[in-house]
Amino acid sequence: MRNSLVFYLNGRRTVVQDADPSMLLIEYLRTHKLLTGTKLGCGEGGCGACTVTVSNFLLEEGASTQHRGINACLAPLCSIDGCHVTTVEGIGTQAKPHPVQDRISKCHGSQCGFCTPGIVMALYSKLQSN
Repeated sequence: MRNSLVFYLNGRRTVVQDADPSMLLIEYLRTHKLLTGTKLGCGEGGCGACTVTVSNFLLEEGASTQHRGINACLAPLCSIDGCHVTTVEGIGTQAKPHPVQDRISKCHGSQCGFCTPGIVMALYSKLQSN
């Protein structure tokens, strides 16, 4: 029995002691880690503004890594124990954006920009898994 969560967040090992079982991943990202690129839109998993990529290692499937986009507004923080979470802040910088970010920017693929990070992360998740 442990009293801590251990996971990776944008490539850095993160330990959360005595995590509140009712805390959602989006709350942790925005209020505790100040990663505000992940937006809270509908809070029901419908809009996708809160999409992050969660990666985990699957031993039972031939030792492969699974990458999937999830709604951080629905995921309990405790559900990501042992995983790697990537947010929009973890894939590129303003000076060197990820190709998905660069393409959306160059093609004017954003309106107000609120949900754009979620769209970027959904595309990133798909690219990682294929």
